[in-house]
Amino acid sequence: MQDNYPYFHPLYAGQMLKPPHPVARLAYALAMWINPNNHALDGGRATSVMEKEAVREIAGMYGWENFLGHLCGGGTMANLEALWVAGQLQPGKKILASEQAHYTHRRVSSVLQLPFETVPCEARGRMDATALLKRVERGDVGTVVATMGTTATGSVDPLPEILALRREHGFRVHADAAYGGYFVLAENLGEGASRALARVGEADSIVIDPHKHGLQPYGCGCVLFHDPEVGRLYQHDSPYTYFSSAELHLGEISLECSRPGAAAAALWATQRLLPLKKGGEFARGLERGRKATLALFERLHADARFVTAFAPELDIV
Repeated sequence: MQDNYPYFHPLYAGQMLKPPHPVARLAYALAMWINPNNHALDGGRATSVMEKEAVREIAGMYGWENFLGHLCGGGTMANLEALWVAGQLQPGKKILASEQAHYTHRRVSSVLQLPFETVPCEARGRMDATALLKRVERGDVGTVVATMGTTATGSVDPLPEILALRREHGFRVHADAAYGGYFVLAENLGEGASRALARVGEADSIVIDPHKHGLQPYGCGCVLFHDPEVGRLYQHDSPYTYFSSAELHLGEISLECSRPGAAAAALWATQRLLPLKKGGEFARGLERGRKATLALFERLHADARFVTAFAPELDIV
């Protein structure tokens, strides 16, 4: 217990890790006594319902009512599913992401045998929209990954400009909001981040990690698809599980099979206590973190011993 960094302490600022909320820990521990499996309803009936409800509330942050989505082990698995679907719909076409995008996208593209290429960033760590325009004009791009908060600097890619290019060139847009997705609820962001996050609901797919800003234990990721018809790509049969009910089994719309229902119980309980709405306690927590980040940046910027690159867009200095 003593051989760990104090991630739980409010003064710990070394990484983007957030400690799980106490109600999430309690709900996870209680559910683990049953050890439900959300692959099929016969393994996790109650927690499957909890997962569907919790995921519906996450999708609601982006204005989605008719969608397809589920929880998974984390951002890597969620991004793999999003790019797998993209590859099925745009076979052989390139995946583009910024130079500051998470390395997951290159690795996942390699696993899926999809060609991958990076797009240069501008001075604030965001994808350079002009460079993207020049690249997509070649006509071989299937998907552009827009990062809503990079791991290194918290930079938010210019999603409105990316969406404008989609209208002309027909590629898919995947919003990797694993880190920054919850900030759509915050009302004290700068203009660039606010404009981008307000348009996330126009993406074809979204990834968000509740085990980051969602105050959940590891691992809890989430992948969402705007078009529920992509569910046909997952179609398969499992005669020893899915026969138990005509209702949707979460394993039918997921590449993963066995998944801990305890993660769904923890997320569901947390969202009962802290609803995902603007002006609520959860949103105010994000805003307080953002305010503290700006205060720290100003102190560092005023101190000649430190070199500050640029003002933070979210809560990473």
